[in-house]
Amino acid sequence: MKEKFDGLIEQMLERNIFLPEAIEILERSMINRALEKSAGNRCAASKQLGIHRNTLQRKMLEFGLGVGRPRRKPAVRVVRAKKTKNPAA
Repeated sequence: MKEKFDGLIEQMLERNIFLPEAIEILERSMINRALEKSAGNRCAASKQLGIHRNTLQRKMLEFGLGVGRPRRKPAVRVVRAKKTKNPAA
């Protein structure tokens, strides 16, 4: 494993890939793989990656991974009109 990783590092250096880009490539790949393994379950993927679920969601947005889960609209609360006493009646 270490030999493969060292070879990858060597290739990145030869291709002039800077550290921030290399980190993004690694994070993006690990997040994708964890989401695939967990069938899209973000909670399970975050546990596998050792990061908080909110951190995973932030990174997914940052890297443009997956479609954001639509937020549910809060249930509409029905408000009944108050009966007012009609003083003129």
